[in-house]
This record gives sequence, structure tokens and C-alpha cells, in this order.
Amino acid sequence: MTTSTCLVRNAEDAEKRWFYGGGLHSWLVREHEVGDGFLLFEDTVDPGKRTPLHAHPDADETFYLLAGSMLLHVDGVEHQVRTGGVAVVPRGVPHAFMAQDHGARMLCLHTPGGGESFYRTASEPVVTGEPALPVDFDRIRQAAAATGTMTIVGPPPF
Repeated sequence: MTTSTCLVRNAEDAEKRWFYGGGLHSWLVREHEVGDGFLLFEDTVDPGKRTPLHAHPDADETFYLLAGSMLLHVDGVEHQVRTGGVAVVPRGVPHAFMAQDHGARMLCLHTPGGGESFYRTASEPVVTGEPALPVDFDRIRQAAAATGTMTIVGPPPF
């Protein structure tokens, strides 16, 4: 990664977006800010949030749990990930997660960059005073098909 300037961003300055898959994204580092090397965002999800079984064909996905816990389904095997835990899912490997009783707050890192277009297409900016978006898996499927950076391979496996 080569950047010509240093990037410093506090949480309150991150771009906030409601994700149609459920949850609030706080975009800490956007791809173009680091020479397309990665995308880093904080994801805050309610208890029980589930993702469909999916894969990222061109990026590894790393989760670092800041709070709460999740059940991570990776290539047919379920793993419990708790606060302070990390999981790295290699590109192309089918996976899904479900937030547990207290929800989850996690850092999500996509390396290399390239998946931001999916998350931008599958989300809307937070508007102060407006409620969170409802979960809409049709919008997620549409964003995946339009961008090609995420492939849905099945329903949530939980």
C-alpha cells in the first residue's frame, strides 16, 4: 500500500450508513483513501442479525469482535467468536454469521479493496432522526448482482 498522505479519522468523523442486511456501518477507511488496498468499517448489529451464506470472490474478510459475540459459519463449520476474537475468511470461501444474545460490534476488514461498491449500493446514509432501514435481502441480492464483489450462495444456515 502506498499513500501520499497520512489518514487519521476519529469514530465521530466516520461516514455512517444503514446497511440493508441489518446494522449500522461506520466507514473508517475507504478504499480510495489507501490506494485501494483495503476497506475498514465498524459494524454494529442487533441480536439475531443473520447474513445469507455468501462469498467474496476477490477479497479476504477479517472480523475483529469489539463487543458481543457471533456464530460464524465458514465452509460448513460453525465457530463461536467472542469479544476480542478474530476470524479471517479467505476469498471465495462461503460464510455467514449470526449475532448472538447481546448483538455484536465488530471491525470488518476487506483486503484487498474492491468491495466498497457492494456496501455502498446495499446501504443508505444515516439521516439524523430517521429510523434504521429494515432488513431487505432483495436489495442485498441486487447489490451483489450489480457489483459482482459478493456472491450469495444460499440462505442463512442458522
